Amino acid sequence: MDAIKIRRALGLVSGSSLDGVSAAVISTDGVDVFEQGPAREFPFDDNLREALYFLHDYHELMNHAQKKAVEDEFTRFNASVIEEISDTCGFRPDIVGFFGHTVMPAPLYQLGDGHLLADLCRIRVVGRFPAADLAAGGQGGPLSAVYHMALSTHFQKPVAFLDIGGIATLTWIGINGEMLAFDAGPGNNAVNDWVFKHGGQHMDYNGRLAALGKVDADVLNSLLRHKYLKRLPPKTAAKDIFKDKLEHLEGLSLEDGAATATAFVAEAAVQALKDYVPEPPVEVIVCGGGAQNPTLLRFLRQKLLGAEIKTGEDLGWNSFAVEAQAYAFLAVRRTNLMPASYPFTTGVPEPCICGEVFEP
Repeated sequence: MDAIKIRRALGLVSGSSLDGVSAAVISTDGVDVFEQGPAREFPFDDNLREALYFLHDYHELMNHAQKKAVEDEFTRFNASVIEEISDTCGFRPDIVGFFGHTVMPAPLYQLGDGHLLADLCRIRVVGRFPAADLAAGGQGGPLSAVYHMALSTHFQKPVAFLDIGGIATLTWIGINGEMLAFDAGPGNNAVNDWVFKHGGQHMDYNGRLAALGKVDADVLNSLLRHKYLKRLPPKTAAKDIFKDKLEHLEGLSLEDGAATATAFVAEAAVQALKDYVPEPPVEVIVCGGGAQNPTLLRFLRQKLLGAEIKTGEDLGWNSFAVEAQAYAFLAVRRTNLMPASYPFTTGVPEPCICGEVFEP
């Protein structure tokens, strides 16, 4: 095990929306977070985005060489991100937490070549975070709960973190340090897919369409009967798990569909907080892209009356950066042989050290 010391770590995450790579730097010893450094979003170019979409949809028809070509292109893109972030910071990170990209959850196919990335950038890389958890009997995620725990040191408890990316992930932390984490339900993908299909937009910018629409109560109630929402935690949701159910939106106007999909995201999260956490939180911290959607935040506040809803920005954070920061944090924990997953986060039988180290 390396000596436990403060490291400048870079986290790289590619979400299910296939927009690009989120990169964030923190200073940490794997226990405490001493500084949140620069963070940026790096959009994929059109060719790489199309290749990733094709891999998502047709991976079963592709041979190993074709998949490897996409993986190498994706890895080289991440290498270019490391170089740009290093130029921005004026220093090279000590270590990189490389989440890669989940192409399919079962069996897990994680895109990203840690060996190649370490060699290209001459930096130690930690990747393949879900593998050890899966091998030990866990479900491979969510893995960010231990980072949320570190961020919540001085918060009033119980507190919940609601990270709304493509899927909404919930972390609950109790008064005595108890921790529970699971994928709560749909996230931005539910809204993005609707507005792209019917409006040609990649997302509902600032929740504008949803704000102009009306929630269809009958359709919403149907969506909330999705069987995933009734499953007990620990649980994790695949990117397209809600796709078939969202066909119930068809027939609504663009605005009403956006409003109903947004309400689905909010009410599924509220339902998860009411049904599955041991004690209601006094605060809910919303991170991820959902923190930038005023209509989604309004729906959450209307339904979750017992807790104060805050965004990462309310706390001086960059909401988009939290997940990337989490993998920077996990990379340092891996070098210190500290666990990243627990029975009440991924369902693993005992705390598990996650991540594979790739030396340049």
